[in-house]
Amino acid sequence: MTAVRRVLGLALLWLLAACSPPPLHQQQAYVFGTLVEVSVYGAPEAEARDAAAAVLARFDTLHRSLHAWQPSELSRLNAALARGERASVTPELAAMLRDAQALAARSDELFNPAIGGLVALWGFHADTPLARVPDAGAIREWVGRRPRMADLVIENDTVGSRNPAVQLDFGGYAKGRALDDAVAILKTHGIENALVNIGGNVIALGTHGDRPWRVGIQHPRQAGTLATLDLHDGEAIGTSGDYQRFFEAGGRRYSHLIDPRTGSPASTMQSVTVLVAGEHAGTRSDALSKPLFLDGPARLADNAARLGVADYLAVDAAGHTLVSPAMKARLR
Repeated sequence: MTAVRRVLGLALLWLLAACSPPPLHQQQAYVFGTLVEVSVYGAPEAEARDAAAAVLARFDTLHRSLHAWQPSELSRLNAALARGERASVTPELAAMLRDAQALAARSDELFNPAIGGLVALWGFHADTPLARVPDAGAIREWVGRRPRMADLVIENDTVGSRNPAVQLDFGGYAKGRALDDAVAILKTHGIENALVNIGGNVIALGTHGDRPWRVGIQHPRQAGTLATLDLHDGEAIGTSGDYQRFFEAGGRRYSHLIDPRTGSPASTMQSVTVLVAGEHAGTRSDALSKPLFLDGPARLADNAARLGVADYLAVDAAGHTLVSPAMKARLR
């Protein structure tokens, strides 16, 4: 009888193990100047590991091809544009440039990856920002040259510029594009449930078991989260904030989020988080948070409506929280 009980007990344990979903698999890396994490739920360990590794490999490829101040395909294009020359690029980069042009036009050029020269002038083309305020005359000169994405001339896979001041910096685009690529890669590997986090830019695939994926929104001035929310399948959040890449001089904070109209870092916001869904959700969440941050709290609601962003959570320079009605209903 004891032997029978032992056999039945082992059989029960086997059945429970067989019915239990595989554990959450997570892989991390340091890419795009930040910590990235891929979480896969409900897939066999080997499949989850291979899929996450493929995602991280793609991130590394994007990082190396779009680097603004180290040798890359983008930096080679910038060098050609500065010489007034046209350059051949890969079909993938040409497509990204067209996409960025469309996003820039939609935002009245507040999302403007063409101001890489200004970003460099402010010392943000370095792993650690150079803590110095540029000469006012140099800033005025860059603003006067008005580099815009609309200056680019893209013919098939050849790129030129009507304005030699155009220097491309995809820091406000690459992470969002990487999120969309990650979802495509995970689906190719048969993964149905995953969460991808690139330094606070996050996209959800499927669910976390019997509930949605739950994510936190970083507080811009304190350790920990400002709020949490559930992300549903295909939704992404993107955050622009002055707390990740910045320096302080003369008692003032200067971030990498530079207003192309003034040539200086925007100072009326601490952070803006947007939630979007649908096609290219990752890219749009990354890019569309920028104009909302740069144009400040006074026009936040109008700009969000114009850009089709119903869900946003912002913190202005004084620390006041501004939340859209749609986002308020989602927050915990």
